[in-house]
Amino acid sequence: MPEASGGRHNATREPMLSVEGLSVAYGGINAVRGIDFCVYAGEMVSLIGANGAGKTTTLKALTGLVRPAAGRVLYNGADITALPSHRLVALGLALVPEGRGV
Repeated sequence: MPEASGGRHNATREPMLSVEGLSVAYGGINAVRGIDFCVYAGEMVSLIGANGAGKTTTLKALTGLVRPAAGRVLYNGADITALPSHRLVALGLALVPEGRGV
């Protein structure tokens, strides 16, 4: 699985967030297809890409605002893929949209 750390190997510690094969669809439109990445404690990670590339959809899936069509999300080793957003907020995961989305 690719790591968000720019390829550094973190074999001695577990990732704080692990995304495996994440796919999200809106009806028949595949917005995100098979994303894999890990984030380790202390790292700063960003998602970059063109408009419509799936950045916001990925974050919405990680925070329980949309349901993935496939894949799973692990947070501190626990599978949180099916948890509702209010449960994820209690764990410390939330999406703060830009001004126009509030």
